[in-house]
Amino acid sequence: MITRQDDEETPLLQRPEQRMARPSPLPWDQFWIVLFLQFSDSLVPQTLAPFTPQLIRDIGVTNGNESQVGHYVGILQSSYYMAQALTILHWSQLSDHIGRKPLMLTALLAISVSMFSFGLSRTFVGLVVSRAFCGAFNGSNGVIKSMVMDITDMTNLPKAYGYMPLPWMLGTLVGPLVGGSLSRPVDRFPDIFGQSKLLRIYPYLLPCTVPAIFALVAWLVTYSRFKESVSTREPLWELLKGWVLRRPYANSPSNSALAMSGVANSEAVLSKPLPLRALLTPKVLTVTASYATMALLYMAFSSILPIFYSTPIELGGLSLDPPHIGAILALSGVAHGVFQLLFYARLHDRFGARAVHISGVVSGVPIIILFPVINVLARVHGLGLVVWLSVGVQLSLVTSLVMCYPCLTSFIRAAAPNRASLGATNGIIQVVVAGSRITGPASAASVFSYSMQEGHDAWLVYYFLLAIAFLAVGASLFLPHDPSEWEDHQ
Repeated sequence: MITRQDDEETPLLQRPEQRMARPSPLPWDQFWIVLFLQFSDSLVPQTLAPFTPQLIRDIGVTNGNESQVGHYVGILQSSYYMAQALTILHWSQLSDHIGRKPLMLTALLAISVSMFSFGLSRTFVGLVVSRAFCGAFNGSNGVIKSMVMDITDMTNLPKAYGYMPLPWMLGTLVGPLVGGSLSRPVDRFPDIFGQSKLLRIYPYLLPCTVPAIFALVAWLVTYSRFKESVSTREPLWELLKGWVLRRPYANSPSNSALAMSGVANSEAVLSKPLPLRALLTPKVLTVTASYATMALLYMAFSSILPIFYSTPIELGGLSLDPPHIGAILALSGVAHGVFQLLFYARLHDRFGARAVHISGVVSGVPIIILFPVINVLARVHGLGLVVWLSVGVQLSLVTSLVMCYPCLTSFIRAAAPNRASLGATNGIIQVVVAGSRITGPASAASVFSYSMQEGHDAWLVYYFLLAIAFLAVGASLFLPHDPSEWEDHQ
């Protein structure tokens, strides 16, 4: 019999005989901090969503052309993800070496500074620079996922991700209400803010201040309470010295030799981050394709939704104002979070991660079809009960799409060659996903604006979204029935 060798694809998770053990309890002393950080990260985009279309109109970049609002909203949203795509791999990879905590502290500062800057910007260029700065220095998207996987194992990971909707639920509840209610406070609350010259000049500063201050609070909590979850940290000075000597940490000789040798000492392999080329396995590429196409679908839908709500009915939307948009997004966020909190772990245990994920991307088809149906009903019946029922059905289906995220996290954990390379594996995937987040909002919003112009097919944007949905469904079919299959065949 051939002796089993541990190489760069040594299982990250427990071996099959270990997976039968009783579920481990969640480490709540650290896990609550992760949830707190997730809330800070989710608060920013949810706060901006309700008033961004009106902000674009106010700064005059469209010159009164309503059909161009969606185009500029898409550019603004994509600027964040474009900057993040250029840096997230480096942040995630660096976190494997110096730890998660320094990276999270940097990300929280970036969120705070960028939100103050966004609220003080009066030009479109200023808005784009603010969001790009946040994207470049906010590597929390990948680092938080790595933190969750650091402090859990496969027995309690589904349970942990059952709680992960809580901060997003709070973010989608608080963020839209803050953004929708506190934008233009001088006009909305003249008795309270009517004498404020600052808020008259910067009508969107107040809602931006809320997530900025919260990020500072989260910084203090992380600095004082979070215990570093990476055990193989290296001094930053040593990494900088290696870079100066043209020996980047990602490809250091010691790591490369360790990763490529067939030694049986699994403890040595598991203790060192691997070079990037050792992470580009078929498993990682399969998860990347599924994650990227699903994110493309979700981001395209999310960018269209507030634009669709704010667009006049005669041009293909629902003619809603920011407070109504904020209330709808808040209620839907709460509903999605409650459902995932109560049912995700049960659905995962009953049907498996692959089935739940495929159901989510398949739900994208009726979600998209309901856009033109809702507009047609609004044209015929006005904003009556039948329209609101259709909106409710559409947002209910989004719950299934949202649950794709924790499913894919299970596959990422199983695909990573070793525990010490979780951050870098996440970083590789997040780079590609960031590309989806760049192209999703920009392309969908631009196609929406194009389809509204006279002489164009008003449903063109929905054909575009349906093509993305079918692409996501196709990519999901390559995932194994259960993440453990990848472990069993290492």
